[in-house]
Amino acid sequence: MKFLKFIALILSLTFIISCKKSKEEASKEISTQIDSVSKKSKIYLTPLTDSPSYSDAKLTLNTPKTINFNEEDDFSFNFKLENYTLGDQTNSNNTEKLANSNKGQHIHFILDNQPYSAHYESNIKKEIPAGTHHLVAFLSRSYHESVKNDNSMVVRKLVVGENATDSLNIDIDAPTLIYSRPKGTYTGKDTESILLDFFVLNTELSETGNKVIATINGEEFTITEWIPHVISGLEMGEVTIKLKLVDAEGNVIPGPFNTVERKIMLKPTDK
Repeated sequence: MKFLKFIALILSLTFIISCKKSKEEASKEISTQIDSVSKKSKIYLTPLTDSPSYSDAKLTLNTPKTINFNEEDDFSFNFKLENYTLGDQTNSNNTEKLANSNKGQHIHFILDNQPYSAHYESNIKKEIPAGTHHLVAFLSRSYHESVKNDNSMVVRKLVVGENATDSLNIDIDAPTLIYSRPKGTYTGKDTESILLDFFVLNTELSETGNKVIATINGEEFTITEWIPHVISGLEMGEVTIKLKLVDAEGNVIPGPFNTVERKIMLKPTDK
């Protein structure tokens, strides 16, 4: 009888030790998972506020919707502005919050949805290769946020050369996504809050209709309103940003520019 009690005691102790070990191992595993999650960077995308609206600002270009050039032409674009001054610093706290141009307000000139060139004068000369191209130009605040109203942008189809081909099948009246920011390299304080901004043409965004899907270093965000946003929580190094213009079912809307991917670099200092 005593022997049986002794065996039962040994078995009980073995079970308790085994359970304790399992709990310790489980606790250790959970702790490791929590540490892994906490070490992973969390990216935030929040609407940008406190920008002057410039609702009456106007950018115009006195040309037809399709501009024909010979290859030897001087590619000059003489824009006119109303109620907006190039070179001024935008009156907003965002000049301190975001990467800001010390040259002031400007025009973003975008050809075929490639990275924009910034222009601080209204007369712009560009070298444009032979072929058919899609031009979008719009007013920009000094911290690179686009001015969004019905008159703040110019859209043109450019045909360069007598035998110009249209490999992009450009339709300037179709729903189109145009990437603007972010761009380039950010250092120091500028890495903390980064502007995400784009243009949408010939469509509106809504919760039940067309949307923009932004994927930032693998994290996906759905944008249902055409407004600028601020990206925060990024780690130093290369950042990949992908934008897609999609319909209510999540399908990419046909168009040569409606899926675009860019990379930027974040550095702690200029060195």
